[in-house]
Amino acid sequence: MGIILHITKRESWEEGQRAGAYAAPSLQRQGFIHCSTADQVIRVADFLFRGQRDLVLLCVDEQRLAHEVRYENLEGGETEFPHVYGAVNPDAVVGVVDFPPRADGTFELPADVERMMTET
Repeated sequence: MGIILHITKRESWEEGQRAGAYAAPSLQRQGFIHCSTADQVIRVADFLFRGQRDLVLLCVDEQRLAHEVRYENLEGGETEFPHVYGAVNPDAVVGVVDFPPRADGTFELPADVERMMTET
């Protein structure tokens, strides 16, 4: 089981659950949902979400996804990120973990996510 992570607002995730599938705005704009590995997610959070509150980390089992995952580098760098080419089906989400910023606005990987990663 490979776990990938997606940062979103709690409200957006709850809306996706009610709708039967979670679709980030990037799915319509770019054709995929941005995700990260555990090694990448803190850099992404600090860069794009610094200081934002009411965030959660969706812990997504790649094997349970109804849509394809591609590891790609579309920005010209050397790091490949997981992209989900379709909405995330709720049964692929094996964990939803609160993701609050620290006092300085930066993030750290929650212990629950660290445990989940070592168990897989």
